[in-house]
Amino acid sequence: MMRLFVAIKIEPDTAFLNLYRSLQTQLGLEKIKWVEPQNLHLTLKFIGKTPEDQLNLLHTNLQEVALRHSGFDLRLEKAGIFGSSYQPRVLWLGSNEQEELRALGEDVLNSLDAIGFQRDRQNFVPHLTVGRIKQLTDKKFFQTVMAQYRDAFFQEVKVNEFLLYESRLNKQEPVYRVLRTYNLSSQ
Repeated sequence: MMRLFVAIKIEPDTAFLNLYRSLQTQLGLEKIKWVEPQNLHLTLKFIGKTPEDQLNLLHTNLQEVALRHSGFDLRLEKAGIFGSSYQPRVLWLGSNEQEELRALGEDVLNSLDAIGFQRDRQNFVPHLTVGRIKQLTDKKFFQTVMAQYRDAFFQEVKVNEFLLYESRLNKQEPVYRVLRTYNLSSQ
């Protein structure tokens, strides 16, 4: 069995890294597991444990999805949390509503659902996980810091492809391996 997900790879530029480091520094006293810059990605679909004999079906399906979509620009221009303001679990970066990203994400979800990889119960919320919150010592300070980044522009990314990843978990951090790249149509 392989642990798989479909995502858009994010290559952070210098401005992104500077803002990211600033956020990490400001929240340095909190227990947050930060995502390493080389592992940053925007998940389109977490597939989970998958038998290797399903890979060809996945490849074919994802290639068809890629051909239905053109490249687009993605603006990472806001920060937020999942969970309540008093019990936040995840720090994320996102974009304001972008039709192309939403259309691609929904197509991936619907296409994989049609071949037996069920949709999650939640709606598709495009986001880039940057930290997993283990414990907060000062929730009011945390909320103040997050308010500073709520509408911060991090980076614009040209999206010309998405990837199928294998994720292997270990004690330090997950190790991601690209299994296949799907180029978007150049229409």
